[in-house]
Amino acid sequence: MTIQILPDEVASQIAAGEVVERPASVVKELVENALDAGATSITVRVEGAGKKLIEVGDDGCGIALGEMQIALARHATSKLRTADELFHITSLGFRGEALASIASVSRMTLSSRTSDEEAGARLVVEGGKERNFEPIGAITGTTVRVEDLFLTVPARLKFLKTDSTERTQIDNLVARYSLAYPHVRFQLEQDGHTALLTPGNGDRREVLANLYGVDLARQMIEVLLQDDGLELTGYISPISITRGTRRDITFFVNGRWVLDSALSTALIQAYRNMIMVGRYPAAALFLELQPEMVDVNVHPAKAEVRFRDQDRVFSAVQRGVRRALMASSPVPDLQPARWTTIFPQPPLVSPDWQMAAEAEDGSDTHERRDNSFDTTPNKPQASVLPSGMLPLLRLVGQIGSTYLVAEAPDGLYLIDQHAAHERILFEKMMAHTEGAIPSQALLQPELVEVPPHSSRALTEQVELLRPFGFDIEPFGANVFRVRSLPVILAGLSPAAALQTLIEDFEEDETPLQGQREARLIARICKRAAIKGGQTLAIEEQKALLLDLESCRSPRTCPHGRPTMIHISIDLLERQFGRRGAR
Repeated sequence: MTIQILPDEVASQIAAGEVVERPASVVKELVENALDAGATSITVRVEGAGKKLIEVGDDGCGIALGEMQIALARHATSKLRTADELFHITSLGFRGEALASIASVSRMTLSSRTSDEEAGARLVVEGGKERNFEPIGAITGTTVRVEDLFLTVPARLKFLKTDSTERTQIDNLVARYSLAYPHVRFQLEQDGHTALLTPGNGDRREVLANLYGVDLARQMIEVLLQDDGLELTGYISPISITRGTRRDITFFVNGRWVLDSALSTALIQAYRNMIMVGRYPAAALFLELQPEMVDVNVHPAKAEVRFRDQDRVFSAVQRGVRRALMASSPVPDLQPARWTTIFPQPPLVSPDWQMAAEAEDGSDTHERRDNSFDTTPNKPQASVLPSGMLPLLRLVGQIGSTYLVAEAPDGLYLIDQHAAHERILFEKMMAHTEGAIPSQALLQPELVEVPPHSSRALTEQVELLRPFGFDIEPFGANVFRVRSLPVILAGLSPAAALQTLIEDFEEDETPLQGQREARLIARICKRAAIKGGQTLAIEEQKALLLDLESCRSPRTCPHGRPTMIHISIDLLERQFGRRGAR
């Protein structure tokens, strides 16, 4: 094959593939341009999940009339002059590729006016080719209207996610920038509905309240660390509030939203031994350091960065977060009585663990359970159980208010009370799926406000939720009226119950992918199940074991995590030296 130079339109579309990955990529580039222009108010309008329309308007400095056409040329930028400046970048954009790339795959209309010009201009470009250019009357600032995204490369549309997912990506992106720039007023409209509106008064905690609700914003812990030219600020969640994914972890470096695994690792390690494995904090952290200490020219999307001294940055994030956590977490008050309580010992009566023997007298298995095993050496063990089934368990006690200890003919069982209760509730609710799941009406309907980015997702699920015992309805912007809840959630407040619905499905729910009904029930059960650290009475512990024994899949919770650990008698004997290694 002969070597040839690609046509300009093909080269532009290739470049666009690196910059414009999805509709949220377009919003990101246009919002960053508006921030670089010194905007104090940014309005984002989206229709059709961004595939039909994306419009970003700002009140920044605008584009001069004589520079409108060159602004859409590749590598045209006002933020960079020499190669040396690449290592002292202080603006969000600098490559000069965004507008040209977006224009090459859509129908774009660029309107702008500067404060020192009497008139502005409008430039229309379709598929990278200029269609119209004319002077217009306009206010100071710039408005970019992008229609029919991927017009010239329709195959790219097949690789986009569902409309709901793409809208959520845009919601999350604008929400993050509103946190990073609290002095800028952000307004986001999706399909004619206001999804986000911030005051722009510089109060970051007020923006948090708009995004996540007043209760969560009030509980967020402020982080502040200054270390020889490096400053870390922002907010993190207390150890009592965690997420099932890393979705709510946000880092900005010198005002730029970045995705950096080292920063996320530093944050998570700061929470080490304070939250459960597999749970993650919510955080919005902002790192400021000298421009020459960070390289932002790593990827066309500018979402990746490299630090000159990564170890120092990692240490600063870890120290800053850990210090804030320790300052806000009271020293636990250990109660000696908890460790010295003497529980009544059950009588040492040997049960007959033979299934056949129990069948002979016709007695119920659970009714005939005694409280210890016959330790006679030649006592035959119970017959082999079907796969997944449990032998009869005898309760020994509870450890750390989190785990149950039980004895069986084949050894010792350590049971996670939360995971076990999840499994029990899940199977009980799944048994009701052919009919309506029992619900409990509230004495008074209660109004619950949810974060704007979750309101639409919840609205879409209202009808789906009725068979599961939820009777809710929209009641104004981001507000829902709750009339009834499933019986198993009766102990939760309506706000906490709705939180079970609006959280994203967790990464560890893979075994339930494609089963929408089962996934929803699993999420409800996770919230309703007893928690680790909750002390149970003896009768409650016994009831939990009995219910677990009757489950079809007692060894795992609905999300696939183990409910128990089994230590066989053979292993115990070898560990204590009673039997040689085999």
